[in-house]
Amino acid sequence: MFKKIAYLFLLCGAFSSAQQIALLKYNGGGDWYANPTSLPNLVAYCNTNIHTQIDKNIATVTPGDITIFDYPFIHMTGHGNVVFSPQEAKNLRTYLLSGGFLHIDDNYGMQPYLVKALKTVFPEKELKELPANHPIFHQTFDFPNGLPKIHEHDGTRAQAFGLFDNNGRLILLFTYECDLGDGWEDEAVHKDPLPVRTKALKMGANIIQYVFKH
Repeated sequence: MFKKIAYLFLLCGAFSSAQQIALLKYNGGGDWYANPTSLPNLVAYCNTNIHTQIDKNIATVTPGDITIFDYPFIHMTGHGNVVFSPQEAKNLRTYLLSGGFLHIDDNYGMQPYLVKALKTVFPEKELKELPANHPIFHQTFDFPNGLPKIHEHDGTRAQAFGLFDNNGRLILLFTYECDLGDGWEDEAVHKDPLPVRTKALKMGANIIQYVFKH
């Protein structure tokens, strides 16, 4: 239910104050706080270019916190280890199956730890690669080849993986070998040229738009 309310809130301007999104603060030693300018820049881009009304202040939540249910969109990033306690895994599972959404952006090095951690949340589910024709790549901005490559890292192709609930709703997106978050950061941080940063922001806007429509 809160997803439907949030969509009206964001895209129709039905309320006077803005919806807020959140960054996930997780345990295990990984740098959950990486890319501090990325989400504020993405929010500003979305509010300007796809006419959302997202609060410019980004919240911080932990996987086990009851306030996680206040945020229809949660972002997670980092380079290293990820650990969810049993209580955190249960709470995160309930959040996602109740209409929430988690976008995980591998900032290079997170993947093996993340896959293990996600098994504590959804032991019965496997990450599935999204095909290039998935609607998330074809919102306001069109990406006919699927997830764009922002930073080279290992030089392999960018991939987008998802977890789905039993009704087929995409509840989690894992962007890998892409590093959207680096592309969202201030230009001075990575010195990415404008076309690269714009490509990353457009893909981020597609994710936001897709999430609040589903």
